[in-house]
Amino acid sequence: MSQDKKKKALRYLMFLKEKHDGSIKARGCTDGLSQRDYTTKNETSSPTVSLEAMMLSCAIDTKEGRYIAVTDIPGSFLHADMDQDIHMLLEGMIEELIVELEPKLYRKYIWRNKNNKPMLYIKLRKALYGTLQVELLFWKLLSNTLKEWGFKINKYDQWVANKTINGKQCTASWHMDDLKISHVDKKVVEDVIRLLTKKLEEKVRSLPQEAEY
Repeated sequence: MSQDKKKKALRYLMFLKEKHDGSIKARGCTDGLSQRDYTTKNETSSPTVSLEAMMLSCAIDTKEGRYIAVTDIPGSFLHADMDQDIHMLLEGMIEELIVELEPKLYRKYIWRNKNNKPMLYIKLRKALYGTLQVELLFWKLLSNTLKEWGFKINKYDQWVANKTINGKQCTASWHMDDLKISHVDKKVVEDVIRLLTKKLEEKVRSLPQEAEY
């Protein structure tokens, strides 16, 4: 890695939260604030469903008696491929846990800083929450997937897509990774959700198991 890439490497953050039932939920992300120094808003900004479009779609759903489902795709952002070189720096305990998962793959790349803390640079293959372009990458992935299935993206609101299925309109609208899908037939809605989940899970399973440094 060049010194410039090392300088731009993002820090990894891990947050732990105790839920109401006493279980612990962990969330990992990266601190992408430093990306603002060398990326423009046009490179990372993403469209989002407008309030007007959401209210109109709800009115149409009610008028036509549609079945509505609100859902999200598990690990949604991780399904989108990173479209540029973004590196992340893992330190201390996080680095040690990663090495435990694949010691043969990662151990040879470990180095220690002046305080003898173990460090590991990795290259992101998938969009990780916290990077500035994560929402844009997921929007591209989801909209392209829907278009492949015959949905048409609304030219006035790019987070709304429609397709006529069994003679009736099916509407998908989303904000970040939260989706609202509606159709008069419950089975159509459930099929769209099932196909989306399957499609995106296949993308993750096809990820090559190799390291880049």
